[in-house]
Amino acid sequence: MADTRAIFSCNSITFARQLRNAVKPNISYNRIWSIAYPIILGSVAQNLINVTDTAFLGRVGEVALGASALGGMFYMVLIMLGMGFGTGAQIIIARRFGEGKNDQIGKTFVHAFYFMLPLAVVAFFTLLLFGNQILRPLVSSDAIYEASVRFVDYRLYGLFFAFGQILFRSFYIGIARTQIITWSTLVMAIVNIALDYALIFGNWGFPEMGIEGAALASVIAEGIALVFLFINTQYRKHPANFQLYQFGIWDKDLFIRTFKLSGPIMLQNFLSLSVWFAFFLLVEKLGEQALAISNIIRSVYVVLMIPIWGFASASNSLVSYLIGMQYPQLIFKLIKRILVLCVGGVIMLIVFSIFFPQAILSIYTNNPELITNSIPVLQVVNTSAIALAFGFVLFNGVLGTGKTNISFFIELLVLSFYIFYVYMLIRYFNANVALVWTAEIIYGLMLSLLSWIYLKKGKWLSSGV
Repeated sequence: MADTRAIFSCNSITFARQLRNAVKPNISYNRIWSIAYPIILGSVAQNLINVTDTAFLGRVGEVALGASALGGMFYMVLIMLGMGFGTGAQIIIARRFGEGKNDQIGKTFVHAFYFMLPLAVVAFFTLLLFGNQILRPLVSSDAIYEASVRFVDYRLYGLFFAFGQILFRSFYIGIARTQIITWSTLVMAIVNIALDYALIFGNWGFPEMGIEGAALASVIAEGIALVFLFINTQYRKHPANFQLYQFGIWDKDLFIRTFKLSGPIMLQNFLSLSVWFAFFLLVEKLGEQALAISNIIRSVYVVLMIPIWGFASASNSLVSYLIGMQYPQLIFKLIKRILVLCVGGVIMLIVFSIFFPQAILSIYTNNPELITNSIPVLQVVNTSAIALAFGFVLFNGVLGTGKTNISFFIELLVLSFYIFYVYMLIRYFNANVALVWTAEIIYGLMLSLLSWIYLKKGKWLSSGV
């Protein structure tokens, strides 16, 4: 979300108090856009990393391309645990901000840190000690397995930096000051792109490291981005205004409440990315080219989802904020407006993808056969991106109500059908890679339907956060 001056024309200290005393919160299209666009810009910068990693490794070869997909997904499965807890903390911070309780924001931040640091340590040693053993029985190709292990051996050191960024991101989205997220992500993208060029191919006097160079570049970029966030937080005097670093304080009830809210989101995120990791493992059974195609499409897909993440985050935080402001009657109006903006943004990207597929795919590879075989899959994800625009916004609306146990049940139900559908296509119907990717359309449609039914019929107003 954006600087609060751009949203409600008041500083971060008086923002919640002034708005709470107003006749009605401003949820116009302009206000929603001003909240979402910094997150979208941050997603653009984040996806520059994904695009350049894939594009550079696409020049190395199909094995490197496929291995980076599996290694990256394996790494992200653990990162999503931290993302889940961070989302729970973000919901509570947004609720306290809506209530004007700035001192409670700092306490929530500190208690999130108390959980995130041990979680990062556990995740690190899990990858360090058991990563190879977990990957070996899951990957059929020896070449892809060996390259994936080399990637993860470097990538795991970024866990601490990534968890730190999640903590600051939760704080800034919760207080509706997200421009800093845009800048930190841009810094990370620039550093990562430069180091990719240097370390993957051995330019500027650096050693030629191939897939390991891509992993090391990401680790260094994440560390620099975290330092950038910390310095800017100090500069903006947020530690004093929100009592961010009062580490001597221990509130058992707050910690339990945060964990109770975040626990289902953690499991949900872990399960969601684990299933997507399983999706790529199943695709790998179709051959190295199918996996390479899927990694290219994954990169394009992530670009198509840039508006979705921005508006979904706005939906999550603003729904919680409106409940804190005691304006739940505005939630459906808010969600409908977010959907208009989100779907419109996705369609704009899809139009370009429809008319210039070869130009887009040639960014990732110069292999004509790979480009030709990727076009049908790209057509599938164009449709699935629209379905996910509805699904993610509505689902994050459910999260914003604080009913995270319901959101977990919805995700569990949808993912169960998703992975069953993919398994049946590959195992029994000998489906090609394009048909397998239609699972994303089904996922988006089911997520939309179940989330909308709960928001319309569920008893979420009783949520206590």
